[in-house]
Amino acid sequence: MDIRGWDERYRSREHRGEALESAPTPLLIEAVSALPPGRALDLACGAGRNAVWLAERGWRVTAVDGAPAAIALLCDRARSTDLPIEAHVADLSGGGFRVEPEAYDLVAICYYLQRDLFEAVKSGVKPGGHLLAIVHITEGAEEPTASRLRPGELQNYFAGWEVLHNSEGASRDPAHRRPAAEVFARRPAPSLN
Repeated sequence: MDIRGWDERYRSREHRGEALESAPTPLLIEAVSALPPGRALDLACGAGRNAVWLAERGWRVTAVDGAPAAIALLCDRARSTDLPIEAHVADLSGGGFRVEPEAYDLVAICYYLQRDLFEAVKSGVKPGGHLLAIVHITEGAEEPTASRLRPGELQNYFAGWEVLHNSEGASRDPAHRRPAAEVFARRPAPSLN
């Protein structure tokens, strides 16, 4: 689905209610609950269910999505709950948002795949910081697509990182029906030697 399609989906009254009440993705809750709050980047944030959850726990959140209606929903919710979320409308596939190098303690990119974005996203994580990635994967004899990787492929993007969680199979997120791959990894801190 292109940005216009997503924007229309978020504009629809049915999705609007769903977006505001959705719980954050289960892996985010599991992986991040024990981390001390810091600076977080939520890419392809949609209406901000993960960004809101992080901000409620003291994270300084930057949230980015290409759908203006999704960011409007997030901004309305942030204002109504007095959460300091910096939100941006940006086409990630068109280079509309630049990830600052070594700027974030946590980067979350959930249910969005843009293969050429991984290196920039990884460079945006501070040494010792974390990256959480969830993507849909193919089933059976399906070929990879622009929005789905082959099983086993996501973990290849994390060579040299400490992978703390890696799983594949049925999505644990009720908002997603397709099988998914999940990785939660820590960027190595520089050696003191």
